[in-house]
Amino acid sequence: MDDKLEGKWDQTKGKIKEEAGKLGGDRSTEIGGKVDQGKGKLKEGLGEVKEELHDERVDR
Repeated sequence: MDDKLEGKWDQTKGKIKEEAGKLGGDRSTEIGGKVDQGKGKLKEGLGEVKEELHDERVDR
C-alpha cells in the first residue's frame, strides 16, 4: 500500500479511535486516536513528496 493511502487509512482509524474514547469516557484512547491521526497526516504528506519526486524524475 502506498504511503498516501496508508496515511489516509491511519487517519480514519485514528478518528474512530478518538470518537470511541470520547463516547466511552476514555481519555487515553481519545488521545491515542488523535496521535494516530497525526501520524497518518505525516505519512500521507510523505507519500505526496515521494510521488512528486518520482514524477520529477520521470519528466526528465
